Amino acid sequence: MKKMRTLGLALLAILAWGTAAPAQTWTPLTHQPSFQASTSLLLTDGSVMVHVYGARQWWKLTPDNTGSYVNGTWSQLASLASNYAPLYYASAVLPDGRVIVEGGEYNFLQGVWTTLGAIYDPQTNVWTPVSPPSGWGTIGDAQSVVLPNGTFMMANCCTTQQALFDASTLTWTSTGTGKADINDEEGWTLMPNGLVLTVDANNVTDLTHSERYSPKLGKWASAGSTVVKLPDTNSNGSGSHELGPAVLRPDGTVFATGATGHTAIYTPAASGPGSWVAGPDFPGGNDIGDGPASLLPSGNVLCATSPGIFQPPVHFYEFDGTNLTSVPATPNSPGDTSFQGRMLLLPTGQVLYTDGTSDVEIYTAGGTSNPAWAPRVKTVPSTLTRGSTYVVSGAQFNGLSQGAAYGDDAQSATNYPLVRITNQSTGHVFYARTHDHSTMAVATGKAHVSTNFDVPATMETGTASLSVVANGLASNPVTVTIQ
Repeated sequence: MKKMRTLGLALLAILAWGTAAPAQTWTPLTHQPSFQASTSLLLTDGSVMVHVYGARQWWKLTPDNTGSYVNGTWSQLASLASNYAPLYYASAVLPDGRVIVEGGEYNFLQGVWTTLGAIYDPQTNVWTPVSPPSGWGTIGDAQSVVLPNGTFMMANCCTTQQALFDASTLTWTSTGTGKADINDEEGWTLMPNGLVLTVDANNVTDLTHSERYSPKLGKWASAGSTVVKLPDTNSNGSGSHELGPAVLRPDGTVFATGATGHTAIYTPAASGPGSWVAGPDFPGGNDIGDGPASLLPSGNVLCATSPGIFQPPVHFYEFDGTNLTSVPATPNSPGDTSFQGRMLLLPTGQVLYTDGTSDVEIYTAGGTSNPAWAPRVKTVPSTLTRGSTYVVSGAQFNGLSQGAAYGDDAQSATNYPLVRITNQSTGHVFYARTHDHSTMAVATGKAHVSTNFDVPATMETGTASLSVVANGLASNPVTVTIQ
């Protein structure tokens, strides 16, 4: 098992930063937080839920009436229970709109591998404790994923165990037989075929082994060799065992990053394990030994790297499917290392970046997206009443990927639909809270999908444009009347 990371993440001096290229820019929030911002999650009403670094407190960033997150404002949410202040943990937004947080490599900044957990209801602003799976002595910095059927799946950081969560009863069921190594430091990537891909971080008998989990069978099987070694693991069991994130791209391949400086690209197969080829190495001795990455609307992947394991500075790159291109850095990058960063893909197509300090930055990428990747609205009522709930249906509501990734420690997937309504007279933007999506799969293609949405009681009346947004890509607008 890995050694605990040194917690030298207190307030960092904000350093001067160079001129960014017009195609890729970092923009600080107009209203920076009064706290140290860590893991963030996108709520289904378009607001962003942000955890205070290593603490019990959470805050919410709400975009302004033009939909700008850069100009968004903060409000404090309910805090976790008095005994629970995790750092590096499993997290997800569930299909009903609630948020689950499980485990923690630290609790109140003390290393404990806690089994504490809680579920948050944004409608009531209340956290409810969640008991751990039966017999589990650790959860820690576990990885997690929401499966296509909406079930939350979580690992035990320090064993080969996984469990499925029943959100209605707050209970767990064991799953995942046949895992080749313990879960520690690994991440999970949801595939279009419904399987879950992972790269082994602790398999000392095969340092390039990968696996795939079948929700239908509840079993793990080999996904083949990654060709190059990605984890910082040696055949004698030494090393940090760290890995980087693995991001599904619109072409159906997975870009997997390593703590060794190597990368690998996975192509799934209709049957069998699929295949891997080596990707480009990160330049300048950089790697991702824990750290974030995010899919961009262009299909590129934004990566935060640093040299060695837990060493500064951070360098950012975009991967376009073939090449890695250096892009501008954030103000704190000279003093940061990759594992401090967190990314969240916003409905605007921008990326929210936090690093455990009070400097929150938003990345705006260049390039364009393929219109075929966007959601498509087929049916929605033409007249909507404020305060009422409706169903919108169509295709590709969950995006082509989970969006942002980290691996273990933090999960900020956004593969669920948001409903954005823009008043045509004022131009003001409103998000209707979505819930009970028909699927949590990715890359659903032409399949018929739907979600429920609640028209805000406070939104403006009159003619408006309605779009479904997933992972920063919006459908063509549909004209509706708000009454």
